[in-house]
Amino acid sequence: MKLAITGGAGFLGYHLSHKLADKYDEIILIDPAPVDLKEHPPNVRYAKADIRDAVALRTIFKNVDFVIHGAAALPLYSAQEIFDVNVGGTRNVLTAAQETGVQRVVAISSTAVYGVPDKHPLYESDSMVGVGPYGETKIVAEKMYEEYRQKGMCIPVVRPKTFIGTTRLGVFQILYDWVDCGKKIPIIGNGKNRYQLLEVEDLVDAIYILLTANPEFANDTFNIGAEEFRTVLEDVGALCTYAGKGACVLPTPAGLVVPALALFEKLKLSPLYKWVYGTASKDSFVSIEKMKSRFNWKPKYSNAEALIRSYQWYVDHKDELSTEGGVTHRVGWKQGVLGLVKNMM
Repeated sequence: MKLAITGGAGFLGYHLSHKLADKYDEIILIDPAPVDLKEHPPNVRYAKADIRDAVALRTIFKNVDFVIHGAAALPLYSAQEIFDVNVGGTRNVLTAAQETGVQRVVAISSTAVYGVPDKHPLYESDSMVGVGPYGETKIVAEKMYEEYRQKGMCIPVVRPKTFIGTTRLGVFQILYDWVDCGKKIPIIGNGKNRYQLLEVEDLVDAIYILLTANPEFANDTFNIGAEEFRTVLEDVGALCTYAGKGACVLPTPAGLVVPALALFEKLKLSPLYKWVYGTASKDSFVSIEKMKSRFNWKPKYSNAEALIRSYQWYVDHKDELSTEGGVTHRVGWKQGVLGLVKNMM
């Protein structure tokens, strides 16, 4: 049995290949970015391809049994590139899978499809209102999944909360750097809101269930998130306590900080994008009962445990990490104006 993973060079692709290597004869990591196969099990191979290349996908998918579609242009990309990858690329993946007889495509969507709602928890049946090009294109992609389901395909759709874990950098490296330096950690608002996260190992477990479960039950849409989470103040505070470097949480007035961050984003002085600063001071959590009740799936890690595991990996490897910056989750992001704020903390 062969499994192909789009976006295979990314954070999720790394964990999928390691956790599922013994489940499949061969795993193919599809990505235009390079993959260092020395980081992966021996039955993993790399196919350099962009999901915007329909011909390449058809070639790769020949004799592939299952596909995990995780490739996406993140919010730091241009609006045009986000649309081309998340919409055009997704259609290419689904069309190529259909034409080559792929048995199942597990699609990685996002809870960004819910926008910034006033009520919680969020259920899979709630309205979809995207925030920015990323959220909007994820909604378009989900409509596409339904379209191809109607054509007879099995396409389980996963809506994960923000997931973290070992090798996760991106915006979280900024947090880990400040904690490791013993700084005050400004949080947007008073920190009394509940913001659900997800450990990547729990996400991978859910994905494998959806790859293997009876199609009658798997061909649906599922929220995935931590089961145990407290307020931002408590969860980030637990990380600071664990680190033991003197870092502490500093609440800030959201009404002043959010407009400032929006301006910094517009001026390209900050890596924080609207989805991050627009939701950080609000409740943000989903119901995971559908996945739990249907498949007996249960997350192993709480928010605080996920943060601590990810932070400890950062501490253990920080001297090996590139300082060049980037826009994916496996590299650190340049802090920009946030670096100046850090020096004042």
